[in-house]
This record gives sequence, structure tokens and C-alpha cells, in this order.
Amino acid sequence: MKMIQDFNFKGIKAIVRVDFNVPLDKKTFVVTDDTRIRGALPTIKKITGEGGCCILMSHLGRPEGRMEKYSLKPVLPVLEKHLGQKVLFADDCLGESARTMAAGLKPGEVLLLENVRFYPEEEGKPILPETATDEEKKAAKAALKVKQKEMAKTLAGYADVYVNDAFGTAHRAHATTAVVSEYFPKDKIMFGFLINSELAAMDKVLHSPQKPFTAIMGGAKVSDKILLIENLLNRVDNLIIGGGMTYTFIKAMGGKIGKSLCEEDKLDLALQIISKAKEKGVNLYLPKDSLNADKFENDANTDVTAVDAVPDGWLGLDISEKTIAEFTDVIAKSKTVLWNGPMGVFEMEKFSRGTTAIANAVAEATAKGAFTLIGGGDSVAAINKNNLADKVSYVSTGGGAMLEYMEGKKLPGIVAIRGE
Repeated sequence: MKMIQDFNFKGIKAIVRVDFNVPLDKKTFVVTDDTRIRGALPTIKKITGEGGCCILMSHLGRPEGRMEKYSLKPVLPVLEKHLGQKVLFADDCLGESARTMAAGLKPGEVLLLENVRFYPEEEGKPILPETATDEEKKAAKAALKVKQKEMAKTLAGYADVYVNDAFGTAHRAHATTAVVSEYFPKDKIMFGFLINSELAAMDKVLHSPQKPFTAIMGGAKVSDKILLIENLLNRVDNLIIGGGMTYTFIKAMGGKIGKSLCEEDKLDLALQIISKAKEKGVNLYLPKDSLNADKFENDANTDVTAVDAVPDGWLGLDISEKTIAEFTDVIAKSKTVLWNGPMGVFEMEKFSRGTTAIANAVAEATAKGAFTLIGGGDSVAAINKNNLADKVSYVSTGGGAMLEYMEGKKLPGIVAIRGE
């Protein structure tokens, strides 16, 4: 596999899949968080700095056809500011403007193509009426797959090499994330710096963690994390469970959870996880106490009880002091930490203390030499909210892609280049 750091881009046109799926202000359409744009800068600067030219392609949102509110135009001023140069823009990724501008690029120039999802063949999902029959759906999907290859071939024709630096979409078998690589020689496809760093961090945690290895799993549902938990049970020394999924475990064990979130159809699954952890010698930590509320509001009345004694009509919305103390102690003794999911409804200030405490504990463990990997939108948001991004080892941009990789799944965008 060709490594970007070993490749010289002088005189080369590179088409780069980036992840500029950034949040925009709903009224002004101004970029409100440029993290993903900044993440692509090292790869872009490597290409242009060596005298190559860069053609960037990305999606934004989930448009159905061409929709102006999903245009990538708002990205331009932010990207230009970070690069310190003018960025060209093609208003149609497959149109005449893209072909002409790509052909005319000079060394050091950057071209951004319009949203690749304006074409349904990018995702390979036909837009059909609800009344479509199974046969019609099957035929439409087959026809779109042909068009997907045509789209990938057209985009590949703009450049000499393909670079995938969009880890957030690597779990999608889309035209620009996987199919396009088929139209380049193997020595002309590679990952960008962002994907390389993502893979290095995750592989370190999955395949060569220092012990003790602690995984912290939070969030609302056991069902969202079951595959990840099952994969981690073969690797971790400690598994910490928090967030809304706590109460499915507690109810499965016979505890009282009031009106707390609970997946009634996953009670047996929760018991199986408890059993598997015991069988594999994994220390499973569930909360000891619960910060409860009489309604799902920031101005709710609150009370602290044992986690298995939530009063009728009340909801558990955060961990409390005893749990914070125990979880913090476990994290402090760890050499590797993976954190995915908050400990409570941290978006509400009254129920954010548990998540903030865990964020600080992970940062302190990092300062003492632990390798710490943060992934999942809410965990990343908690780290950023507490200004701790530079106090942990790695903050993943991946979201769903990270989750699937850590579950042990093969990601199409990774396989297309790495060949595994």
C-alpha cells in the first residue's frame, strides 16, 4: 500500500475525498464548526506544497437531488482562510465546469467540487416512490450501480492519483469512497494523513493495548453498542457502563428504575453481557447511584438514590458521587482507555456533571501516560465542551465509521485501498 508521506506530488493532480459534512447555521448558512475542514489541511498542504494540484470532493447532508441548502459553497471562505489562498469551485461535480477546471489546474491550486450527493449514484440508492414494487426497486438499484461506476470513472478521469482522507464516510460503499479507486493503478491510491492517524489510533487500541485496558461505554441504548461491547469483551480488562443503557442492565438484574430509559426487549441481552464478562474475567462496572429527575427538563426537581432504587415516576439522567468516584479510580489505574458515549443527558447542564467528571478523569489518565481514544459524537462533544481535546491521546472524527471498525467490521473505503 502506498503511503502519502512517501509520495511526491510534484506535477501530479490528486483527487481527494474529504469529509466537509460540516454543521451550518440554519439561517446564515455559515459554517459553525470547522473541525472536519481543519482535519483535511495536512493532506491538502502536502499535495500543493510539493507542486501538485488538489481536487477536493465531499458530501454535505442528505440531499435528494440538487438542493441549494446543501451546497458546499459555504465551505469555501473557511477553507480559503485556513489555506491562505483562493480555492476554485465547480458548481457540478460531474459537469462541464468540473472537467474544464480540473483540466486547467496549475501546480499549487485547489479545486472544490460541488456536493457529490447531488447525484443519487454516489450512494447507489435510487429515489423511488413509496408505491414502487420490489421488482422496480431491484431494477432501479441495478441500473444505479452501473451509473455509480460511470460516476466514479468520470471523477477518476480528472486526476492522476486518488487519496481518501474521509474517515467519517469510510464505512460507506459509495462512488467517491470505494468505487473510484478501481480506476487507478494500485500505486496511485492511498490514504490521507487523517485516515492514517485514525487507523493507527484504533489499531493500537484493538491490537496492542497496554494493560490495564478500560472501555467506557455510554449512551442511550444497549442495542447501539452490542457489537462493539462483544468485540471488546475479548480485549479489555475493565468495562464501564453508563448513560441511558445503564437502566436496561439494572432492570434485567431486578432493580427498580422508575421511568428511566429501558429497552425491554434487550433485558436478556444485558444479562448475557454480564455473564460473558464474568466468563472472560472482565471487570464489569455499573453505576452505584443515580441522579434522578421528576421530568426530562433542565429545571426538573432532582434526587439521588441507589441506581436500583429509582422512585416510580422518576428518571435516571446522570451518574452521581459514588459512581463518579469508582469510575474515576478505575480510569486512573488504566494504561489504555477507550471512551464511547456520555454518562448522562450532558446537554442539560444539571445532568452534565457525570460526563464532565469522566472527561476530566480520561484527561488525567492521559497525563499519567495512558493512551486514550475518544470516539462517538457525544463523547467528542463532551471533550470539546470541556476544552480537553489536546489533553487526550486521540479524538476520532469517525462516528459511525469508528464504531463499525471497532466492532471488527470491514469498511469499504478502507478495504478499497488497504485490500483487507
